[in-house]
Amino acid sequence: MAAKLDYHWHLRKVMADRGMFSTTDLIPPLAERGISLSSSQVYRLVVERPERLSLKILMALLDILDCTMDDLIEPVAAAGAVKKPKRAAAGGGSAPDVEGLGGLRPKRARIRGVDRP
Repeated sequence: MAAKLDYHWHLRKVMADRGMFSTTDLIPPLAERGISLSSSQVYRLVVERPERLSLKILMALLDILDCTMDDLIEPVAAAGAVKKPKRAAAGGGSAPDVEGLGGLRPKRARIRGVDRP
């Protein structure tokens, strides 16, 4: 099974390395390249990690900041990619332990025979 990948977005750091400390500093250079984004869109692009990104915007950012894609995007392993080993249930069954229940799991019922006179 292939490992699940995630990424870190380093646009803010790269901008700071180039002396651009305000998110709105990107608006004029993007406009020169035919990309018009509002100040809130540019803010989200810089501050948040984009899930969908136009290749035109990515190429414009690489040109404006004079950097490579490796400078902006760092691939990393996903946080939940490492699976925990399954433990046997307390009752000896083969069902996997449900995480998060801990002490909330009820005790197993014991059925005993009824005493008859």
